[in-house]
Amino acid sequence: MKRFGAIVVLLFSTLLIMTGCFNGTPEERIHKILEKTAEKENDFNEHQEPLNELEKKEKEQYEKIIKLGMDEYEQIVELSDEAAKNLDKREEIIKNEQTSMQASKEEFDKIDKQIGKIEDEKVKKEATEMKKVMTERYDTYDDLYEAYKQSLANDRELYDLFKKEDLKMDELQGQIKKINVSYAEVLKANKQFNALTEKSNQKKERFYDSSGIEMADSTNE
Repeated sequence: MKRFGAIVVLLFSTLLIMTGCFNGTPEERIHKILEKTAEKENDFNEHQEPLNELEKKEKEQYEKIIKLGMDEYEQIVELSDEAAKNLDKREEIIKNEQTSMQASKEEFDKIDKQIGKIEDEKVKKEATEMKKVMTERYDTYDDLYEAYKQSLANDRELYDLFKKEDLKMDELQGQIKKINVSYAEVLKANKQFNALTEKSNQKKERFYDSSGIEMADSTNE
């Protein structure tokens, strides 16, 4: 009986702890949601350096290819194949990035219910503005992801062209033009995403200040 009693006490204590978690203020629950949101973006942040390294390596491969003449065709094919493998790695990274961002957004969407429960109108206003900016940030990431995917597809077409023995100059120039347009779209979306990340962090800080919650270090800068 003593053992059974100890189990009952343990279960009761656990229920009290869990009840305490669920009965926090809406502001505290939002804080928890934001913490989990940032945690789910950790993989996204960790992917940035390897992605940059792969982009740098591909640029080097491209520069080597365009310096070669058709009498060095076998070397062109070899470098093109290496560049295509690089693209495969980059594609895998951005797919993992997108998975992280989707998980983060799904967690963030839980914020709606809590905002409606905030009693202080000033705090509610700050939370609403924060939600608006962060939602825009997620939407902009979707644009960035699509633009990056398109740029990878265009790059892949380019390396296939390099392997054509009867490649025409106008065909190559047309593909490079497509690539430049897609890169411009990537840069534009990336710039907007970075700006919204900074703005989101500012809005989170204002929400925390208005609600009296100490802001943790941001992990999605």
